[in-house]
Formats: sequence, structure tokens, C-alpha cells
Amino acid sequence: MGNVTGVQFQKNGKLYYFDSNGFTARVGDYVIVDTVRGLDLGEVIMAPREVEDENWNAQMKKIVRIATEQDIQQGRDNRAKEKEAFTICQKKIAEHKLEMKLVSVEYAFDNSKIMFFFTANGRVDFRSLVKDLASVFKMRIELRQIGVRDEAKMLGGLGPCGRQICCGSFLEQFQPVSIKMAKEQNLSLNPTKISGVCGRLMCCLKYEQDHYEQARKRMPKVGKEVSTPDGTGPVTDLNIVKETVFVRLVNGDTSEIKEYPLESITKLTDPHDAQGEPERKQKAEKEPGEPAGKKQPEKDEEKPAKNPVSEPAQTGDSADAGRNDGDTASRNKPRNKPRRAVLGQPVKRENPNRVQPQAADNAGERKETPKAPKAAENSSAGQKAADPPKETAPSAKPSPWANAVREAMLAIDKDK
Repeated sequence: MGNVTGVQFQKNGKLYYFDSNGFTARVGDYVIVDTVRGLDLGEVIMAPREVEDENWNAQMKKIVRIATEQDIQQGRDNRAKEKEAFTICQKKIAEHKLEMKLVSVEYAFDNSKIMFFFTANGRVDFRSLVKDLASVFKMRIELRQIGVRDEAKMLGGLGPCGRQICCGSFLEQFQPVSIKMAKEQNLSLNPTKISGVCGRLMCCLKYEQDHYEQARKRMPKVGKEVSTPDGTGPVTDLNIVKETVFVRLVNGDTSEIKEYPLESITKLTDPHDAQGEPERKQKAEKEPGEPAGKKQPEKDEEKPAKNPVSEPAQTGDSADAGRNDGDTASRNKPRNKPRRAVLGQPVKRENPNRVQPQAADNAGERKETPKAPKAAENSSAGQKAADPPKETAPSAKPSPWANAVREAMLAIDKDK
């Protein structure tokens, strides 16, 4: 068991927890605590409370002492020095012509360093600025870039609702907010109406999001058929805040939209689901006399005939294992379509003098046919002698170029 005290260093800032260390500080008192940056002055926001051992953190920092009047006066002097440092830093930024906006200045409690908080659209090279500030204040200088939400929290202001902004009054940490929350709450998607002082989506969109999600689960969806005291009709709109439903009722050639409370609305089941329910129940019911936990026998299905081509493939002898008859037929089927030429590969052209495959097949058939009897050979001998052989190419007239070459060769022989 241990005592924990909640301390806040800046107005409406984040709440930090420290080990009470035996001190009983009341809400509103100032204490000196040990932090990562050294000793610092903070205000007690939460009185000491006992914490169980399961939730106790052994590395928690401790309260050093209760702040004295001298410590409180030193904190006030630091606040006055921060205003002077803010003015000096703004002049230095203008001299160096840096695109940055100074937001706040914070002095360390022991005057060991000064921290300057600024905003910028991108990265800023402020090395020369740090040198000038160090020469003026004669202490360590730190420049930290923050976001637009942190800027609004430090500066404060009034929100679109007319009250003080949440982050500057009570909100300790920023919650993630998305445009989906504005859609589910039926808000206008105009950025000027759903954005806060910082230019981001308002943090208050997160407050009622859980209620809207739970209410939408109870209410029917837009477009679904519902039953009302005046009849059935589709849902046209929902009012989440009042929990009412707008339904379109058709009466002859006219239609009317009426508003009904959620209690008087009855959701209608989908006809497709209603038709499928008896089938699912029949499947779930077991046959009489069947022992519990035993599966129903499956119906005998016609088994397809074994593929004779794929049988040797199952033994591992064929390289085409696992293929069906369609694949085998497609492999054995000749390719009649000509192949397209691919860039970088030679194009295969057919030789006009090549013997046609049909003639080759006929020649093979003649070789494989058995010899006919001698009588048949004698009867067809005259016909074979009369017919020219099919294998020899038909005679063609000699070309004039061939005749000229022959005559030239004869002339050379005569000269010799």
C-alpha cells in the first residue's frame, strides 16, 4: 500500500502522480517535487490516496517538501520573467526572419534553463536564434515545436458553443476524433461548423459517441421494413437524440411520412431469412432412434470413373501427375494457329520445297501395306509403268538462266 498525490504544474495542464512520501498536502497547496527536469513547483489537485500494491509503481517520483512562501514567491518571479523573455524572443525571430510563431515561454524553477514553445509549418533551422538567446539570458535555451492543439490549450479562448474551450478548462489529454463521429451524429460536414479554435475537429464529438453507437444498435436501419400502429413501411430517417423513427406509409396513390417512438416500432424479419429458417431447423433435427453424437451417414454419390491417363501418374512414373483428361487432350492436340513473333527471337519460316505432311503420310502407308499377290502385280504392272512415280517431282521447263550457264560451260570446254 502507498499514498499517491496528484500535482499539476500549469493551469489546466496534465495531472501527474507522485509518491506522497509521508506529506499530507491538501488540495490547493503548493509542493516541491522531483521531476525529470529537476526540482519544480506544482499545485496539488488530488489529495493523497491509498493505492494497492498491484497498481503501485516503484519508479514513481516523490514529493520533496511542502512549498514555503519563499518558493511561492520565486515561482511568481519566474512568471514575470517569462513575459520579458517572450518579448525578447519575438524580436529575435523577426531579426532572423524565421517562419515560426512563438506560443509560450517557461522558466525552470531553479532558473537553470528557459524553454520556448513555438509552432511552424515545417522544420525550422533556429541554430543562430539559440546562440543569440543564450548570449542575452546567459543560461541554457531549449526550443520545442508543438502542434496546433497544444497551442490552443496554452492560449485558451472561447469555442463555437460560447463557452471556454475544453482543452483550456478541464481536458487533460487529447482524444482521437474522426469524421465518422460527425456522420453518425447527423452533423453537418461543413469544416467551419465541426472544427474548433485550433482548426481540428472538435473534441466534444467524442463525448456522446458511445451513446450514439448503442442507440443505433437498438434502432432499425434506414430502408428496412418495420411495423407501426398504422401499418408497415420503410424507415426513411432516424432521430437518435429523441429515439424516434420516421416511417413512410403508403395509402393508395399517396404516401405519408410519420414519426413514431422506438417503443411502438416492431422490426420485420427478412423474408429470405424466414424461408431459410425451416430448412436450418430440419437439418439440425436428428432422425429418431439415432444415438446422440453420431453423425448421419452421407448419401452414396456416384463416383466418377478413374482416369486411365492419370493412373500411371499416381505411381510416380509420369511427370504429368495430377492432370486430368482435358489437360492431356489439350497437350496431344496439334497447334494449328501460327505462333506470334516475339521481340528478340528469330521468326521460323516454312520452306516452300519441303514435302507436305500428307505426301509423307501416303508414302508411309505404301511402305507399311503388305505385298499383293503376283497376279495382282502383273495386272497392275502396265498401269504402274504408265503412271509416273509419285515420289519424283514433276518435270519443269529449264529456265533461260540455266540454258545460258550451260552454253557458257560448253564454250569453255571447246576452248580447252
